[in-house]
Amino acid sequence: MPHLFSPLTIRGVELKNRIVVSPMCEYSSEDGFANNWHLVHLGSRAVGGAALIITEATAVSPEGRISAGDLGIWKDEHITELEKITNFIHQHGAVAGVQLAHAGRKASHEVPWAGGRQVPVLSGGWQTVAPSAIAFIDSEEKPLELDKAGIAKVIDDFKQATFRAIKAGFKVIEIHAAHGYLINEFLSPLSNHRTDEYGGSFENRIRLLLGITDTIRAAWPQENPLFVRISATDWTPGGWTEEDSVKLAEILKDKGVDLIDCSTGGNVAGAKIPVGPGYQVQFAESVRKAGILTGAVGMITEPQQADEIIQSGKADVVLLAREMLRDPHFPLRAAHTLGHEIKWPVQYERAKW
Repeated sequence: MPHLFSPLTIRGVELKNRIVVSPMCEYSSEDGFANNWHLVHLGSRAVGGAALIITEATAVSPEGRISAGDLGIWKDEHITELEKITNFIHQHGAVAGVQLAHAGRKASHEVPWAGGRQVPVLSGGWQTVAPSAIAFIDSEEKPLELDKAGIAKVIDDFKQATFRAIKAGFKVIEIHAAHGYLINEFLSPLSNHRTDEYGGSFENRIRLLLGITDTIRAAWPQENPLFVRISATDWTPGGWTEEDSVKLAEILKDKGVDLIDCSTGGNVAGAKIPVGPGYQVQFAESVRKAGILTGAVGMITEPQQADEIIQSGKADVVLLAREMLRDPHFPLRAAHTLGHEIKWPVQYERAKW
């Protein structure tokens, strides 16, 4: 029976345990470049014992950034600093992953600690894009509806980002198709009102994601895993549903996707979300029935809680975000709590229980 500290092999990559550092936006870049903050932030989680460290949402184009502080991978110059981080992560026994992202209509915003408001074009922001010219909230500027050439550019941006991810040394790619960003906007009928082959039916609304998936899988080494993060429900009537997510997972599995990272929400302002410990785990369990590996997220904070998710077969990995911010060494503490002997960094062994 697998448990939190049992290894997991996905394609040619072995994770030493089932604990993954979830992508967490740091909004601390200039012109998309990684810096010492990212090295210490991500590197400390590798030292802390996590198996897989996934970067924050990493923009595939300048216009795909949530804010001017976003991490980027849209030009070759970004590779060198990212490679320093992947090298450090791998030196300490973890696997480096990158989340490739485009923010869509939720782009061009201030960083959260400056208010998080949209930055209009006339105030130094940039033109946002989306499947339809529908703003996330009424007070914001409407995005530009992507035409066919714009969609083709988005797909190619993900392709070029994949080539850069290879050069930077990443071993896992996660496609960000959640939280109301561009791909999620295409998936949901609440934000996608198109009447062409990218809108309307379920098959049309998933077309962009499938195009990006095919493009990345063709460019990405076959031995390297490919994840997709989805919002498994919009938590809103008439929106994307749990059933849609299961159906999508079955299709993605046949497209060479290895794991579905099951989050929820983010595409509808003011959605009523029943937040509580483990509130999104049920979606990972449902999607897993499609015969694909899943990751569980959402207020997973205790070792016993995380272990139960794996032992009961609700998910194959757990992705921790806020708990990892509070405790970068959560895996070391969890192993002690659960009675598992794991390797510590030799520099830290004198502090072992």
